[in-house]
Amino acid sequence: MALSKDGQRQPLVPSFVYSANWGISQTVVRTTPAWSYGRSFPIEAPKEKIKMYSPPFYAACTVGGILSCGLTHMTVTPLDLVKCNMQIDPAKYKNISSGFGILLKEQGVRGFFRGWVPTLLGYSAQGACKFGFYEFFKKYYSDIVGAENAAKYKTFIYLAGSASAEVIADVALCPMEAVKVRVQTQPGFARGLSDGLPKFVKSEGVLGLYKGLVPLWGRQIPYTMMKFASFETIVEMLYKYAIPRPKEQCSKSLQLGVSFAGGYVAGVLCAVVSHPADNLVSFLNNAKGATAGDAVRQLGLWGLFTRGLPLRIVMIGTLTGSQWGIYDAFKVFVGLPTTGGAAPSPAANK
Repeated sequence: MALSKDGQRQPLVPSFVYSANWGISQTVVRTTPAWSYGRSFPIEAPKEKIKMYSPPFYAACTVGGILSCGLTHMTVTPLDLVKCNMQIDPAKYKNISSGFGILLKEQGVRGFFRGWVPTLLGYSAQGACKFGFYEFFKKYYSDIVGAENAAKYKTFIYLAGSASAEVIADVALCPMEAVKVRVQTQPGFARGLSDGLPKFVKSEGVLGLYKGLVPLWGRQIPYTMMKFASFETIVEMLYKYAIPRPKEQCSKSLQLGVSFAGGYVAGVLCAVVSHPADNLVSFLNNAKGATAGDAVRQLGLWGLFTRGLPLRIVMIGTLTGSQWGIYDAFKVFVGLPTTGGAAPSPAANK
């Protein structure tokens, strides 16, 4: 606090910083308590509340998506590396344990993190679009059908919003995914993104970065529809049947625990639904000129559905649970409620 000419205490932070512009509600800076004089940080941090569906709300959701997807996918790079190699060369990488053993012997510990840079950049971009546009489309479609229909057909709103968001998100992800798969499954191809991207473009052209876009849509759109719709439903059921009090009366730590649990279960369902397309994406990005028919002939229909599935269930379950935990933790950090837990209420009950 600072003293004005008339002796009144004034906040060190100008009041216009907490204006209501861009949907941020006016916040009053509290008077410093007597016990805090002479200590470090004598004024309390202002608590700003972001208005729902305002520009700062969508910006916060976008940043939360970057953190949740980019960091988690980068962390599980070793699991993803083994999975991709099992999909591409099942004769050599017969199972999870042998896959880790072979890679450790041939490439060392550092080899387990091949492709971490395109993974981080690609999935950060995807996460920004996935979560940011999901929140946008969920509100947009709800407004189109009206509050009463949005509550009645909420699952369809979740499915439509997540599918629309993922179409955009995969366009952002596809180039980095192509480079990542090539770096991870062809050790002599490149060290990482810096030399891998130019080599890929030189070999197959800029459009070659997007040759896996349609299979990527085939993998990611059902995955994301399941991820968001099942998460919203599971979280709502947990608050309705497993927790003895309303969501708004639960602590933030309990709410974040529910987000992780709901995300983990949703992730297992996602892995099963999207796995055939995941095998297809890995196959196409690894072999120049390969087609979907080549993948089916080489892997077989059973292999397309099952090759690498147990590892992917573990990876995607943990990944999705962590993503929802990080995403909702960031929302709480900036003053927003956690995702899910209550059905939209009609504008009026007739």
